[in-house]
Amino acid sequence: MNFTSFGATNVRTLLMTGAAAAAFSVPSIASAQGVGTDEAEAQIETPDDGDTFTGIEESRSANEIIVTATKRARTLQDTPVSVSVTTAETLERAEIRDLIDLQTVTPSLRVSQLQSSANTTFIIRGFGNGANNVGIEPSVGVFIDGVFRSRSAGQIGDIANVSRIEVLRGPQSTLFGKNASAGVISVITREPQFDFGGSVSATYGNFDQIVLKADVTGPITDTIAFSIDGNLNKRDGYVDVVNLGEKINERDRYGVRGQLLFEPSDTLKLRAIGDYSKIDELCCFAGNVLAGPTTAAIIGAGGQIQPNDLFSDRTFLNVLPENEIESYGGSLQGDLELGALTLTSITAYRELRSFNAQDVDFTSANIVNEFRDQAIDTFTQEVRVTSDFDGPLNFLLGGFYFDESVVQNSGLDTGPQGRAFFNLLAGGALPFAEAGLGLPAGSIFAPGPLTRELFTLDNTSYSIFGTVDFELTDRLTLTAGFNYTDDSKDFTLSQQSSDPLANINLVDAVIVGQIAQILQIPPSAVTPAVIGGFQQANPAAFGQIAAAATNPALNPLLGLQALQFQPPFVDLPNSVEPGETNDDDFSYTLRASYEVNNNVNVYATYATGFKASSVNLSRDSRPSNADFIAGPGGSTILAPSSPIRDAGLAVPNLSSGSRFAGPEDSEVYEVGLKASFPGFGFNLAIFDQTIEGFQSFAFTGTGFALTNAGEQSTRGVEFDTTISPSDALLFTFATTYLDATFDSFPGSAVGDLTGETPAGIPEWTISTSAQYTQELGNSGSALIGRVDYYHESNTQILDGVPGFGATATETANEVARRIARNYRREVNQVNASLTLALDNGFELSAWARNLLDERYITTIFPSVAQAGSISGYPNAPRTYGVTGRFRF
Repeated sequence: MNFTSFGATNVRTLLMTGAAAAAFSVPSIASAQGVGTDEAEAQIETPDDGDTFTGIEESRSANEIIVTATKRARTLQDTPVSVSVTTAETLERAEIRDLIDLQTVTPSLRVSQLQSSANTTFIIRGFGNGANNVGIEPSVGVFIDGVFRSRSAGQIGDIANVSRIEVLRGPQSTLFGKNASAGVISVITREPQFDFGGSVSATYGNFDQIVLKADVTGPITDTIAFSIDGNLNKRDGYVDVVNLGEKINERDRYGVRGQLLFEPSDTLKLRAIGDYSKIDELCCFAGNVLAGPTTAAIIGAGGQIQPNDLFSDRTFLNVLPENEIESYGGSLQGDLELGALTLTSITAYRELRSFNAQDVDFTSANIVNEFRDQAIDTFTQEVRVTSDFDGPLNFLLGGFYFDESVVQNSGLDTGPQGRAFFNLLAGGALPFAEAGLGLPAGSIFAPGPLTRELFTLDNTSYSIFGTVDFELTDRLTLTAGFNYTDDSKDFTLSQQSSDPLANINLVDAVIVGQIAQILQIPPSAVTPAVIGGFQQANPAAFGQIAAAATNPALNPLLGLQALQFQPPFVDLPNSVEPGETNDDDFSYTLRASYEVNNNVNVYATYATGFKASSVNLSRDSRPSNADFIAGPGGSTILAPSSPIRDAGLAVPNLSSGSRFAGPEDSEVYEVGLKASFPGFGFNLAIFDQTIEGFQSFAFTGTGFALTNAGEQSTRGVEFDTTISPSDALLFTFATTYLDATFDSFPGSAVGDLTGETPAGIPEWTISTSAQYTQELGNSGSALIGRVDYYHESNTQILDGVPGFGATATETANEVARRIARNYRREVNQVNASLTLALDNGFELSAWARNLLDERYITTIFPSVAQAGSISGYPNAPRTYGVTGRFRF
């Protein structure tokens, strides 16, 4: 079946196409277009991120945004990097509450949320990873008020009191201490003000959504100001768990933040921030996309499933999915002006606690359940000096230190119906296998713990970075920047695997049994020394035994290998594997920017970037091929010589894979044009970006494969424009074209992908909006209407879907890639709002997100322990409501 776009009709498509033609823009760049030189200079002299907008005034002055993407306050027009800015007004008008919704106004950004609230991946220009494994660093760095948030669980809470969100595209090695190989999302909140003020808002929407927000700011003394803000977001789920009579995919989160601003003089400013947020949600729904041959065994074991019906928003589970996330911490930023120099220090400490428990077979049969309990403590310190000389030379020089500790306790549990399900898959052979292998009756897949794991990671890194700007002429500026990063990781992994079948290699069991029978000794007496002696003394007999043991026609036990999901684990560190990585890198940026005239700027950039090694903190962490090679059928006895085998560390059914993925090295060639005229402006960027060693992380049905792609490249064009034909009317349009390729990826989880287009990267992405402000006489009040449209072109969802086996003409990997080509996604989303803004500070808005209720698959994956079945995550249905807001 070919999935493209769901719920859309031809009429709707025509309507949306018409809306796109009428609405030329993206609100994220309704910003610094059309700013004259004198006006821009005045703004740069007095940038103020803390000002609250008045709704009507913000709409009229959309050309006056200051950004700090280059760590200096500039207008967007004067910033020679590819950056988009989403304003506070856009966030409110479009009902964007967290970073997940930000993609609908930023075409080069894509956000994916998977099996839990904590598993969110940010992707820029087709590059991104980091979800579902706490050991993987994200390729897209997220900073909130200058503080690096290292894991997605600490990034996706609702953000209140935002001044703007800047999305920087491409490697940002010379501006941010924690190097991000694909890009940066920088969230800037409003700082405390010395004028008393604030706002309150309340929202009620479908699914009984209630959102409350409040903030207040003002002076404590002449030199100290404060601000406090808080938010609550609750909503019923929209997915019915039919057999439990419950709903999932709900919202239940809140956060509080307090700030103090201390300005004892004109040259010193201190800003202290403390925040706490909590998420306690039943999330996330994964439905059945394709019911395969194992579905009969689910039903036979007493389970139920909603087959082939992802968008019914109905499911069957044996337990509700729990997500509990606590994120809290504090930061202190100091800015000291020393004449033409400014010294900035940002010190931060954060703690993140995340617990997730889930039915991972996604049926009402109690087969397998998983839990993860994670604790992450992070300390960061950044110090930088920036200059503001009158002469042609200015610079930035900084240092960054990062120290993080990660601990994960996790495990799988076999449910009471697990044995019945797996016995049906085995054709009723489990009792016979237990008898033949000498195992207690009922021991294979007995209810209880299947695995228990403890993983730890200690990561320390430091970097020195900087840029130098040299104004060769009044119009031509040359920039050079550098970053040196040193990164060290020490990690430990241990696991207990309880299933007795997984602890026996079915080839070795036959070899041991045959040797014991020939030598007339008990199998327990057949030690490695005995096996070696027998092989040396009887090579022909040993060869016959090995041949029979590896022949499915002669060894019927081999049919059970597919049920050996969680074999024993080689703990780390050990005498062969030290459990550490040490990386260092020197990256740099070269740029030339030229002011053609007061309205047009051009720039050309060459930049490199780096991301350190990531660690596979999961039960699927396995030794590399250089350390171990398994024998036929996973045999240890027949395995060739390798460091782990020779050291006596090999365990039954050990296979090779990866403990970690090596560093990513990125480079980008980019040219850009920024033009600003009265009532009209646009930005254009053309780029060629490549990442060598891209860290690929793919789910294979029973585990995750972490590996480095040889090289992935993306060539593309980014264009955005703002058109304001009158003070009342504002159009925005932004589009991104991406031509992505795996230049080299022979070792992917689904075979050689070299030359293929990476899945999940749309060729075209479009984001547009139209906003009209109708003043109501001379009252100072207005009616503001806004429509947004977001589009992703039809694209393949996944590179391959394992679990379908091989055919007479195709390998299993070839089948996996062929099956995946049947599943595609196209996105067409319309959002709208209508706001009555009164002169007294009160606003009333009616809004809708996904107004036309377009449904599509966000991603698919091979169903857990259900070969031939496919599961997937759908997007959210239409949501709508009303919001009342009062500013004072």
